[in-house]
Amino acid sequence: MAEIGRLLTAMVTPFDEKGEVDFEQAKKLAHALLDSGSDGVVLSGTTGESPTLTSDEKMRLFSEVKQSVGDKGVVIAGTGTYSTAESIELSQEAEKQGVDGLLLVVPYYNKPTQEGLYRHFSLVADAVQRPVILYNVPGRTGVDLIPETVVRLASHDNIVAIKEATGDLERVEPLRDGCGMEFQLLSGDDGTSSEFMLSGGNGCVSVTANVAPVAMRSLCDAARSGDRDQATSADRKLRALH
Repeated sequence: MAEIGRLLTAMVTPFDEKGEVDFEQAKKLAHALLDSGSDGVVLSGTTGESPTLTSDEKMRLFSEVKQSVGDKGVVIAGTGTYSTAESIELSQEAEKQGVDGLLLVVPYYNKPTQEGLYRHFSLVADAVQRPVILYNVPGRTGVDLIPETVVRLASHDNIVAIKEATGDLERVEPLRDGCGMEFQLLSGDDGTSSEFMLSGGNGCVSVTANVAPVAMRSLCDAARSGDRDQATSADRKLRALH
């Protein structure tokens, strides 16, 4: 997966009136998002209810959505947990379902050290063949994956990108300089994604795109092409929604 894409949507997981995962609606939603400008979807991220889905529900979701969309767009599976062993198991199982990549969140609640984070992500990446996207969201996890650790991890052949959700735009330059041009920087914060891409980021993983996919695609295209005026105009219309 040389190019993940400019716009990945952190897709919601539809449920029916009984509280069960609605797999048919999930497939329809994935197609609708891909038809509306998303290059791919992230399944079972935080927006997709990862803390509340069972492992079986996750695997079925990965399998059915990927089989349904085929090569229409990339399908990224959220398989990171606060347990290294569990993250490896989920990642290996997701790989069997045919997903295109894996999103691994920083282990939450137990606040590992930077060395612990390095070892955690390295062990998971060692255990799978699919490309790995790191996911840093300290506001949710309680610990920050600092740029220096990301640079160390970027040397792993199987770790290809980071979803950076701090909203700290000062990180873009050191991440780009330290990780190199091949490593992909994805904003995980809709409110700052435009400036993130204008500053050298490759794209974004967007929640807003669930309900405004066309507008988010326009924002991404403008920002990636360096058109600040157009990107700012597109972002201004979305700020309240962000």
